[in-house]
Amino acid sequence: MESAAEEAFDEARRLDALLSNYRPESEWSKVNREAAAHPVAVSKELFDLLAACVDYSRASEGAFDITVGPLMQVWGFYKGTGHLPQAGEVKRILGQIGYRNLILDASNRTVAFAKQGVNIDPGGVGKGYAVDKMVEVLKKDGIRTALVSGGGSSIYGLGAPPDEAGWKIYIKNPFNEFEHVAEVTLKNESLSTSGSYEKFFVAEGKTWSHIMDPRTGFPSQGTLSVSVVAPRTLDSEVWAKPYFINGRQWTVQHKPREFRVFFCPADQQVPAATDPDFASAKSANKDKAEQTCAWLP
Repeated sequence: MESAAEEAFDEARRLDALLSNYRPESEWSKVNREAAAHPVAVSKELFDLLAACVDYSRASEGAFDITVGPLMQVWGFYKGTGHLPQAGEVKRILGQIGYRNLILDASNRTVAFAKQGVNIDPGGVGKGYAVDKMVEVLKKDGIRTALVSGGGSSIYGLGAPPDEAGWKIYIKNPFNEFEHVAEVTLKNESLSTSGSYEKFFVAEGKTWSHIMDPRTGFPSQGTLSVSVVAPRTLDSEVWAKPYFINGRQWTVQHKPREFRVFFCPADQQVPAATDPDFASAKSANKDKAEQTCAWLP
């Protein structure tokens, strides 16, 4: 079992070397450096993943988009906690955003950018893809029971612990990470959560989260958190963001039947810690969250 676990961690390290945009030597970073100047030949694995990302973008009506990288930088969420952009910055950057700027040539297996300034961000796919690949390694080594977590926000439950129906996972309360609003049992399926409470800042009386709507260039405002249960972790991680951005009604109309979605609408604001009534506001919002958060039909 230890050797299987080590092989799974080796796979995670291999994928980090392939997909990281923080490592200049990664294949992903090479694409970002060179694809605006000329088509870049890539491995079949990376090409297939980028092609899948384009499919996700089309299916989500542009709410999911790996070219969101420049927006994350302008809003200060790339290696930071966020800040308001300067006037005109978002409008300027929007011209560089859009999955249609990604030119994939399947016959030559190359990737090119349609213009200068395009930058692809693995943040919405990397963890889910890595978790699925680690699970594949464990299965190949004969492991039938395991819990694989990608940073806590994307989890796969392989099999079930002894005398249990599956792995019990708690969905956090958007207002208090030490409390939960729902419980889910995973058996050979994944859970991913996107929440505005994960990374945000407060400015001009509003809370601005790191979950960007690539079509507007601004953080999405209508949702507190979305959790998706799906057979693959890549799917649950990717779809949590379009469901968050496009909202409850769109999600009900578009989610596959085999997906389960737990939705927390933004009917209330996260209270600021500096608020003199912080404790009472937090308690009231906790109760409201428990009343309004629900599994979608």
